[in-house]
Amino acid sequence: MGICNGRVVIVTGAGRGIGRAHALEFARQGAKVVVNDLGAEIDGRGGSTGPAGEVVDEIRAAGGEAIANGADVADFAATGELVTQTLDHFGRLDVVVNNAGFLRDRMFVGTSEEEWDAVVRVHLKGHFCLSRHAAEHWRNQSKAGEAVDARIINTSSGAGLQGSVGQSNYSAAKGGIATLTLIQAAELGRYGITSNAIAPAARTRMTEAIFTDMAAPPEGQFDENAPENISPLVVWLGSSESREVSGRVFEVKGGMIGVSDGWRDGPTVDKGARWEPDEVGAAVADVLAKAPAPQKVYGT
Repeated sequence: MGICNGRVVIVTGAGRGIGRAHALEFARQGAKVVVNDLGAEIDGRGGSTGPAGEVVDEIRAAGGEAIANGADVADFAATGELVTQTLDHFGRLDVVVNNAGFLRDRMFVGTSEEEWDAVVRVHLKGHFCLSRHAAEHWRNQSKAGEAVDARIINTSSGAGLQGSVGQSNYSAAKGGIATLTLIQAAELGRYGITSNAIAPAARTRMTEAIFTDMAAPPEGQFDENAPENISPLVVWLGSSESREVSGRVFEVKGGMIGVSDGWRDGPTVDKGARWEPDEVGAAVADVLAKAPAPQKVYGT
């Protein structure tokens, strides 16, 4: 018996890396898992059914229940069908983990329209599509008088919270996901739905080429960059134990779990009347002097 015993979970991008670790840990904790993965390359091109099927086989070999799904997470109709497939097969849906994504890194001035659109589509729209269909299902359950104890778990990034040089498309999408999480939590709580996000740091196909210090340590030492370190928090957020936690963005790496402060109102100065343009400089200097220094952008 695990902390998610009997719950039904969709994990997107679950064929490899962090998503795969989530799917396996949810199954180990008693959940029935829908393993969604398009099987694309790191830049989002191509596709294969292999990765999702391999994870399903691994879950079943360990005695768990799982099915595979190859929907494009940014296809609104396909994600609706994904929810329907889940309900038809398992009879319920309790948790959505939005994890799928890819990179097309470029310095801002060299980023093409296609590179911008592709990354924002899979990350930001991809988080919208599946969550939108799931939330509608849960809202209908709630309005019909059924008890709902549902979870949306989104995947932001340190790049989305602080920015990252060479990743304007990815960082903008991940920042949007953090804000989307806050809105989901505020709007959906009345229906028994929580929404939280994680900003994980781990060794995956997307990070190992960028962060060369993420290599695995010698055998027997704790691997702080292993993707499996991220999943215990995600599984807990997907459990009934987390029902009082919503609208939070958690940073997680290795054995560290933290919560991000995000944007908050800072120092102000109020003239009580309209400013003249030549007065504004002194006012801005005043509020900046009282404010904490901004967090460094990754890569600076």
